[in-house]
Amino acid sequence: QSSNGPVKKSMREKAVERRNVNKEHNSNFKAGYIPIDEERLHKTGLRGRKGNLAICVIILLFILAVINLIITLVIWAVIRIGPNGCDSMEFHESGLLRFKQVSDMGIIHPLYKSTVGGRRNENLVITGNNQPIVFQQGTTKLSVEKNKTSITSDIGMQFFDPRTQNILFSTDYETHEFHLPSGVKSLNVQKASTERITSNATSDLNIKVDGRAIVRGNEGVFIMGKTIEFHMGGDMELKAENSIILNGTVMVSTTRLPTSSSGDQLSGGDWVRYKLCMCADGTLFKVQVTSQNMGCQVSDNPCGNTH
Repeated sequence: QSSNGPVKKSMREKAVERRNVNKEHNSNFKAGYIPIDEERLHKTGLRGRKGNLAICVIILLFILAVINLIITLVIWAVIRIGPNGCDSMEFHESGLLRFKQVSDMGIIHPLYKSTVGGRRNENLVITGNNQPIVFQQGTTKLSVEKNKTSITSDIGMQFFDPRTQNILFSTDYETHEFHLPSGVKSLNVQKASTERITSNATSDLNIKVDGRAIVRGNEGVFIMGKTIEFHMGGDMELKAENSIILNGTVMVSTTRLPTSSSGDQLSGGDWVRYKLCMCADGTLFKVQVTSQNMGCQVSDNPCGNTH
């Protein structure tokens, strides 16, 4: 190349240069090869954390499918689904669920205002395997056990004949007078609030308690009967704001009263003895015994001159 421009090659020089280039190109087997690291290539598919997550999802779906299969088999065995429908129960459009065979259940929760009953000409048999049968609605509970049947309720209860609608037994004392049902001989309660307690004209009224019995009246307590007997294992206490009136023959059994064969205990400091006295009008009062053969004639007795 000169200052005047590029030097033109001759035909022979161009042919030699072309021959050398073709020779070098044909002998170069690495032409077009680019070394690339395998780790830098873009990998297709789920790998790493995504692959582990996909495996976990597949295992979870398999477990759910197995559980669904077990539930389906249990339902099929219990309900007994066949080509003709359920062999053990029927579903009606009115919402009625009818069991056609013996059913084993634990706890049944009926819907609001539901009814449990049997067929018209068949009995409804409910059996508990060594356990009581309990019907509960809110605070009202009916428990049927082997030796007893108990009903507890905080709002009261009422029994009536479904055919005649006659009330057989009710705890609504304001509307109906409380009567024991026919065949019931005793009533066991912890606390009762009523105006009066009476018995039939041909039977006795017995009130028995294991511990302590308290009879309280806001306007007094009146006990009336042909014969009234009190049998107590401990003390008997009578309290009144105004007076206690015993109208009739009063007899006190002295078998359990402390007695003394001699008068030595009168002067001792461990004993204080009183004598129970009665006025002609039935008023009772006590007089402290300070000497033997002491009567009720004291100066401060409430009877006056006659006692």
